[in-house]
Amino acid sequence: MTLTVNDVKRIADLAYIEIDDKEAQDTLTQLTGIFNLIESMQAVDTASVEPMSHAQSVAQRLREDRVSETVERERYQSIAPQVEAGLYLVPQVIE
Repeated sequence: MTLTVNDVKRIADLAYIEIDDKEAQDTLTQLTGIFNLIESMQAVDTASVEPMSHAQSVAQRLREDRVSETVERERYQSIAPQVEAGLYLVPQVIE
């Protein structure tokens, strides 16, 4: 992909970024380097490379799936100021 200084200035304008000529030229140089790197990476033949989910061959350690907490709803509601049908009643704050 080829960009010009005018393209960089237009992009900066669309992004509401003020940019002078030197900054536009510096940005163009950096973007050109990035695009060249992308082109060289796309040129690599990866047809024989198997897709991976991670760069290293690692396995997730699993733990036993067991209940660690109990439901104590009745105990918590027994000390609440007002409860009705299993719900906590609170004062109305918005009219």
